[in-house]
Amino acid sequence: MRHLWLAVCVALVPGLSRAEDRALILANERYQNAGPVGAADEALDAVRPLEGLGFRVVSGADVGAAGARQRLSQFMSGMQEAGRLVIVLAGHFARSGQGTWFLGVDANAPDLAQVDAAGLPLSTVLEIAAAAPGGAVVLLGTEERRLPLGEGLAPGIGPLAIPQGVTVIRGEARAVAAFAARDLARRGESLAALAAGRAGVVAEGFVAPLVPFLPPAGANDPVVPPFPGPSPEETALYEAARTLGTIEAYETYLARFPNGTFAAEARAAIERLRAEPVNRAQAAEEALALTRDQRRQIQRDLALLGYDPRGIDGIFGPATRTALRAWQQATGFAVTGYLDAPQLDRLRAQARDRAIQLEEEARARQLEEERRDRAYWQETGAAGSEAGLRAYLERYPDGLFADVARTRLAAIEDERRRQAAAADRAAWDSARDADTVAAYRRYLQDFPQGAFVAAARARIAEIEADLRDSDRVDAARQAEAALGLTPFTRRLIEQRLDALGLQPGAVDGTFDEQSRRAIRRFQRARGLPVTGYVDEATLIRLLADAIRGGN
Repeated sequence: MRHLWLAVCVALVPGLSRAEDRALILANERYQNAGPVGAADEALDAVRPLEGLGFRVVSGADVGAAGARQRLSQFMSGMQEAGRLVIVLAGHFARSGQGTWFLGVDANAPDLAQVDAAGLPLSTVLEIAAAAPGGAVVLLGTEERRLPLGEGLAPGIGPLAIPQGVTVIRGEARAVAAFAARDLARRGESLAALAAGRAGVVAEGFVAPLVPFLPPAGANDPVVPPFPGPSPEETALYEAARTLGTIEAYETYLARFPNGTFAAEARAAIERLRAEPVNRAQAAEEALALTRDQRRQIQRDLALLGYDPRGIDGIFGPATRTALRAWQQATGFAVTGYLDAPQLDRLRAQARDRAIQLEEEARARQLEEERRDRAYWQETGAAGSEAGLRAYLERYPDGLFADVARTRLAAIEDERRRQAAAADRAAWDSARDADTVAAYRRYLQDFPQGAFVAAARARIAEIEADLRDSDRVDAARQAEAALGLTPFTRRLIEQRLDALGLQPGAVDGTFDEQSRRAIRRFQRARGLPVTGYVDEATLIRLLADAIRGGN
């Protein structure tokens, strides 16, 4: 079945021309989100020889998915009766089942649902090539490199349903590029013979040993200039670089021959050598077989040490890799973004030490805060006056004596209710039932000398403070909900708060007002935003403090 976009391309072609020889060459070497494909760009060396043979050539280097589709449409534009067809695709491929896709350089870890938008399906490419049975060759060049892909896809070229009369030649990108540039233009030889003479490529599909792809040269045929070969000096220097196999050796070759025959291969070799430490580090991390919980712990450790992974989700995305590289740089390890066993041990040890240090600092701040709390209580609320109690609560709403202060104020209010006139009590009860700023202000207006004036003003201040902080509190509430805390985790949090003497109330996994007050005390002592809700930073510190507590 033809792909929809292919049918649209054909339908939109305005005019149909005579049969002609055509070539499409797409050389994708430098991918934005994957390793480079060494020597893929050398496929473009085939443009000049094919044009010399009269082929109309459409080409592109490092093209994205949209650019690849546009060039394929341009290649087939006006093609009703095809002459010989040459299609060269060098770069990364992805496969799934019977499908294979040539990926644009902008592919970003596509999954099976997205891959049609990330590149060219080879089924479409082969269908186009089938327009010239016996005169069509599709060359596919790639290499074994780690390629980030989503669910349902694997790197490489899968099984191909090759149409009758189409030859497919595939292999490593450099071998396929050399075949396209140096062998394909040889007249009077079959594709089977040409492929057999070039190491690293395999021919399949229509492989007729006695049928030449291009007829023998005639008297009136254009003369194709020979592909320029390297000088003996260049060949010797490049072979010496290959023998040594070091970055310095390849750089020496490039310094002497920056545009030489083997320049692209030398640059690709340098990139591979530079990537080897990262590849080894990635393999070492994969050998650790880290669980999702272990990955979360690593992210917590990084955050605790000041390297933000932007989420404690157990998924090592770009932010986590950046945090790991920053930690490795600061710790003196090779900067790869991947962990091995010794690095993991070091990270855990540093996080434990940092947790102890932070807890000691928090303990010191808490003791100092409690000292000030007790001193202010002695200055204000200890005497039991209403003004002193309210002054204490205004400064220390979650203080050591907050419950005592509220109990005493309640007793004062009850006594005042008993003594107050009936109208005053009724107006106050009405204001308390409404519990709004407007209701309390009505009470103050009606009873400016009433028994509950101080209580009304204090409650107005509390409500207005809550309104000012409502956006911040709502955001904190949403942040806690996003953590998806289980009842077990909530009980663990309450246990930690209780062990720290912060009085969270019953350890039952339910965050009531006592729990919220204890959370605020914890946050205040540790210099965290004081909201009474558990965010990621609070959870990290609570779990870090558990290290010290032995839980």
